[in-house]
Amino acid sequence: MITLRDITLRRGVKVVLDGASATLQPGEKIGLVGRNGAGKSSLFALLTGRLSNDKGEVEVPRHWRRSEVAQNMPETEDGATDFVLQGDLTLVAARIALDEAEKANDGHAMAEAHAALADAGAFDARSRAQALLMGLGFRTEQLDAPVNSFSGGWRMRLQLARALMCPAELMLLDEPTNHLDLDALVWLEAWLQRYDGTLIIISHDREFLDAITKVTLHLDEGKLVRYGGNYTSFESQRAERMVLQQAAFERQQEKVAHLQKFIDRFKAKASKAKQAQSRVKALERMEKLAPVLASADFNFEFREPISLPNPMLMFDELSAGYRTDEGDKIIVRGVDRSVLAGQRIGILGANGQGKSTLVKTIARAQAPMGGKLTEGKGLSIGYFAQQELDVLRLDEGPLEHMVRLARDVGPPGREQELRDFLGQFRFTGDMVNQQVGSLSGGEKARLVLAMLVWQRPNLLLLDEPTNHLDLNTREALSMALNEFEGTVMLVSHDRALLREVCDEFWLVADGVVKPFDGDLDDYQRWLLDQSKEAARAAKKGAGTPAPAPTPAVSVAAAAAPAPAPASREDRKASGQARAKLAELTRPLRKEMEAIDKRLHALAEERAEIEAQLAEGAAASAIAEMGKRLKAIADQLEADEMRWLELGEQIEAMSA
Repeated sequence: MITLRDITLRRGVKVVLDGASATLQPGEKIGLVGRNGAGKSSLFALLTGRLSNDKGEVEVPRHWRRSEVAQNMPETEDGATDFVLQGDLTLVAARIALDEAEKANDGHAMAEAHAALADAGAFDARSRAQALLMGLGFRTEQLDAPVNSFSGGWRMRLQLARALMCPAELMLLDEPTNHLDLDALVWLEAWLQRYDGTLIIISHDREFLDAITKVTLHLDEGKLVRYGGNYTSFESQRAERMVLQQAAFERQQEKVAHLQKFIDRFKAKASKAKQAQSRVKALERMEKLAPVLASADFNFEFREPISLPNPMLMFDELSAGYRTDEGDKIIVRGVDRSVLAGQRIGILGANGQGKSTLVKTIARAQAPMGGKLTEGKGLSIGYFAQQELDVLRLDEGPLEHMVRLARDVGPPGREQELRDFLGQFRFTGDMVNQQVGSLSGGEKARLVLAMLVWQRPNLLLLDEPTNHLDLNTREALSMALNEFEGTVMLVSHDRALLREVCDEFWLVADGVVKPFDGDLDDYQRWLLDQSKEAARAAKKGAGTPAPAPTPAVSVAAAAAPAPAPASREDRKASGQARAKLAELTRPLRKEMEAIDKRLHALAEERAEIEAQLAEGAAASAIAEMGKRLKAIADQLEADEMRWLELGEQIEAMSA
């Protein structure tokens, strides 16, 4: 188990942990919560040994392997699958050991290395790595693409897949959902529920924490408090605890006042001096309880729009996409819908289906590829893009951003008015001039929200607005959106925000946009069904039978006229062609059958040798077993390559 005992940790002049203690049991799934800047990431660094505590004891079992998502952006030409495989340190070590044994021609070491590879699951490691990648939203053609060909968000997904690939007794995940779409988030949620090690998660996604965690560790004012239950249970328990703490504090204050009153009244009287002195000592011995200091809630509201055109938007056979050197790439087409005043629309869809492309087209960030997009008179769009934080000027302060916005976009405002406005978003005093580059992700997101609110839009287009927001700010955003008088179109993986804000959903899938008749639970079930269908199609694609037609294809096939019956001559010619093909391919098929039998025999022999090694073979035999395992591996690889070549030859002849 993990034990933190009276830990003090300083970062510079700031005390992050102050006499903090906690005990975590093996196999527990823990949500680590606390306000931004409380020190959650510092605690992770302490558990992994990147930081050392100033006082106290940290005990983590020595044999435990640890896994976490690296925060650096990888720059490498390695393929995505190979990069993820490198995260399995046990497998990497076994492969290095085998290479060294083969170079030294050490049969004993080869046998041990083969046994280590078998224990590490080397034979299905590649397929496991690719399953992780596809679960996180990568397409088949991206599985072997170079890592440095992906954008920053996708590289962070690669780092997450690499962390999941690592067999570990302790997994530390710091905001793992920030770069995920809803479909990938649902997949990750299911994967983590099956993980049997000790898991500690930092997340600001309430539903994600509720689905996975059974323990909540609250970091507040340098102390750690353990609560049994998920995040919702923690909120309830903490509220009760705060009520009890406040009541105890008030009772103690009454007692202190009573003792102090006695002391003040009788300390000058000789007859009462001893009693007064005893009460002074009692007051000194009393452990002072602190009042409940609840963090100040953050609230804001969108200002009333100047006008509310209705309809706000009309799409007439709209096509959206982007231009490339090879030509136009259309992602969604034939969008034929309207957006009315006051609507709350959640935009759903798997990664890469075109949600952000549609939103960018509506926001005028890119031109339509076809059709017509008509805007209502007086339409004012407030657009929060996924990359909005990247376009802030890092060498300027929040006030400079607001001054430029008021001057160039409007509405205009005096400097003091802009300072007061920034204060509503917790930018006070000298912080209004602090360089944006030194602000946290949450502070940058609050600045972008402030800039959005100032513009008084009547249509809000929000593309993943919560990525860097803590739970308090997310709740404030949810309340502000519900009170907003205009229209909201929202893309988000935050299910709590989608549930609280949206009253209808659009689904972007298969190149079209259509209404989704259901709620988020229905959508999650739909995603599960889609993944099952994809898995079935993949299995069928690996074998000879063709995949079953989709319902749409079946209907089309049923509606098509039946082909005319073949003539007797045609049937005879067809039969002769099949006979000739069978005769030509017979030697190849015989060779394939022989290879199949040999592969089966080699696999059985390998399993038998590995079992003998696991049970403890005689020392004199181990070296020979290692050499035989190497020979089997080489033969398997050669036979598999030949089997594939024969299959391709038969396929070419059949064509």
